Amino acid sequence: MNLLDPGRWAGNIHSGGWIPGAAGDQPALEAATGAELGRIGVADADQVRAAATAAARAQGAWAAAKPADRAAVLRRAGDLFAEYAGEIEEWLVRESGGTRLKAGRELAAARAECYEAAGLPTHPSGEMLATDSDRWSFSRRRPAGVVSVIAPFNFPLTLSIRSVAPALALGNSVLLKPDPRTSVSGGVVLARIFEEAGLPEGVLHVLTGGADVGEAVVSAPEVAVISFTGSTAAGRRVGEAASRLLKRAHLELGGNNALIVLPGADLDRAASAGAFGSFLHQGQICMATGRHIVHRDIYDEYVAKLAAKADALRVGDPFTDDVDLGPIIDERQLKSIDAIVRDAVDAGARVCAGGTNDGQYYRPTVLADLDLSMSAWTDEIFGPVAPVVPFDDLDEAAALVNASEYGLSVGILGEVGLAMQLADRIDCGKLHINEQTVGDEAYAPMGGTGASGTGSRFGGPAANFEAFTETQWVTVRSEIAPYPF
Repeated sequence: MNLLDPGRWAGNIHSGGWIPGAAGDQPALEAATGAELGRIGVADADQVRAAATAAARAQGAWAAAKPADRAAVLRRAGDLFAEYAGEIEEWLVRESGGTRLKAGRELAAARAECYEAAGLPTHPSGEMLATDSDRWSFSRRRPAGVVSVIAPFNFPLTLSIRSVAPALALGNSVLLKPDPRTSVSGGVVLARIFEEAGLPEGVLHVLTGGADVGEAVVSAPEVAVISFTGSTAAGRRVGEAASRLLKRAHLELGGNNALIVLPGADLDRAASAGAFGSFLHQGQICMATGRHIVHRDIYDEYVAKLAAKADALRVGDPFTDDVDLGPIIDERQLKSIDAIVRDAVDAGARVCAGGTNDGQYYRPTVLADLDLSMSAWTDEIFGPVAPVVPFDDLDEAAALVNASEYGLSVGILGEVGLAMQLADRIDCGKLHINEQTVGDEAYAPMGGTGASGTGSRFGGPAANFEAFTETQWVTVRSEIAPYPF
């Protein structure tokens, strides 16, 4: 069977079955060539409202299903990601512009998220509480209800499934809005997987569209929780809208993540780690290494080794060629990356590698001799650019890290004792000693501080229960209590 046969989804959205998009359709494009791969339906605000109503109706029966039955759907979904890996990988490569290495990591993450979520229905979901009254007192976790998931283009499968799978496992229904640029690999794939896994109709709705659809999945009265992954600017708007409606919004946003290279570090390994952190998926990752902070004694040698790594990487079409970097997702993002590099060079930064593009392909770039006020240092570039600055002592290194408004991921390379001393001075959501900044596991907390979001609301039972359930207090007496009235 062909999982992604366009005869099923072409021109359609997924909402109680495959139905035409009320706002028409739009092309699914190949990032590398701009070729049209198919056409996906586009929802409008009225369809979103109808989907939210249907999701609320379906949610009660789904929440009441036996835990073993919900777990079975999640396990089957994980199996299906493995069964259809080749077909899904092709869409991930072509639509998101990622390499096959990156697509393989996404598929592995999708399977892991489903298998991890399959344990949630039978996980302890409450606790006994102390009480001075003649009664039992306990708390229990209940499904939040309808959850809206808004996912980005860069890791469209991973960053959709990590919210969809646990939300479903815990008895919620879901409205999923994928990024329009990756609406098949981040939307249709999930709809088809869960269809085949036996999820009841109406529990998951996939609604492709633009800002109007995004606003509607936040504002629909039935929606209780919004799980958003994307830029800090967009996340602020989602958070503001949700707060006005007294809804919970879990925001996983941007990052300008630091990799610190301590004196005495193995520079060959450090340069390899730095290159992977900055250049994986063209740097289009919220956890990408955006700042390299290197001890002054080894600064020049590290810059040279990192530049050599960058120069050796292959850039091209990941669907037709064996490459390390694919295309930037679209022309707008390419121009933004190039403008940041050009501005840095004009202000005195030195290009040690890259700094050029061939169409949508941007060479991995290493910048040195930066001023700390340059946007190449202060801003999230979301491209394959590695700015490097020196430091003299641990106090300065910590100050450089903490000066950023972002607090997502930090890596420290070198002697563990020094790294531990430094780690205690750093504010971030994820910290990796002797690893680079990009890392995510289905059972590990994921999230950031400051402009990087609202903390760890992904990964592991504690985060998932916090994100997708509400706590209810329950008391029980053997007979009706006496009252003074």
